Amino acid sequence: MGRKPTVNLNLPKGMRRRRRGDRVYYYLDIGERPRRELALGSDYPLAVKKWAELQLEKVPRNARPTFCDAATRYLAEVVPTKAPKTQDENIRQMETLQEFFGNPPAPLDDIWPVHIQQFLEWRKDVPVAANREKSLFSHVWNMARVWGYTNQPNPCTGVKGASETGRDIYVEREVFQAVYDEACQPLRFLMQLLYLTGQRPTDVVTRELKRHLATRTDGKQELIFKQGKTSKKLRVLVIGELLVVVEMVLIWKEGRPNSSPYLLVNEQGRRLSRSSLVRWFRDARLAAREKHPELDEEIAQFQLRDLRAKAGTDKADLAGDVRQAQRQLGHSSVTMTETYIRNRKGDTITPTR
Repeated sequence: MGRKPTVNLNLPKGMRRRRRGDRVYYYLDIGERPRRELALGSDYPLAVKKWAELQLEKVPRNARPTFCDAATRYLAEVVPTKAPKTQDENIRQMETLQEFFGNPPAPLDDIWPVHIQQFLEWRKDVPVAANREKSLFSHVWNMARVWGYTNQPNPCTGVKGASETGRDIYVEREVFQAVYDEACQPLRFLMQLLYLTGQRPTDVVTRELKRHLATRTDGKQELIFKQGKTSKKLRVLVIGELLVVVEMVLIWKEGRPNSSPYLLVNEQGRRLSRSSLVRWFRDARLAAREKHPELDEEIAQFQLRDLRAKAGTDKADLAGDVRQAQRQLGHSSVTMTETYIRNRKGDTITPTR
């Protein structure tokens, strides 16, 4: 009787694992003497599938493609093609999915809609995150079908996502001013630019000056944005209050020799980092709450991203046309803009008489 295997216990009978340099390949020992093996490839799930086809046997449970197999390939091949911020989000989301579907590793063919519902129940305390993770699971599953890991329908189909409430914060002028007064100068510049341009914090902070600021043929300047989330290109004319702020930013940079080529820099002339912004804004908000207890709740809810919604809401009010806000925000439709700014400030109406 042959020796009982002590390694590669996930391999079905007759399947061999061989390392060639930095890669691992799988083979089928067809049982002849001298030994002869058929190559099954380097992708473990597909190798097991080929083994089953050649052996005409049912794949053992511990050798069937699992969610972790699909997730590993997805992280290696699909995630790197996404925007940097999306990559970071996907990596965090995948850790949560693998904690639920990978302990122990669940074979793809054994995952059903009821398990997706159980996952949503497990994550009921964070409904927004749960829905994003469910969407990522769905995409991983669709890619697993493309790769041949499973032929089963997507178990997310027909499973309603967790109920979530959209953010409806409108930053009133006094709340903005309270935090602005306590902020350091780089954060003040950022707050002004976020409001005046209506762009996302990432799109303002991570763009280089030479790609941000351009001079038109008529002599006017414009700030050029390519939105990281949608790749939408926008050109914001540098006029009015925005012109004043941009000039102040440029003077600030001139006072810091050898400063970073990015539009916004810190006291040392280096590019603003996410961790610094988070700390500065947290400290400014805390100081503002202590100084203005009457605005404590409103200030506590204020986040930098809310300035984009404030910009769109104020733009629609001042212009009297939501389409102006749509263009500023870079939304693909008026409906999207209306949904985005609805209930932020409330409708203005006239009295009955």
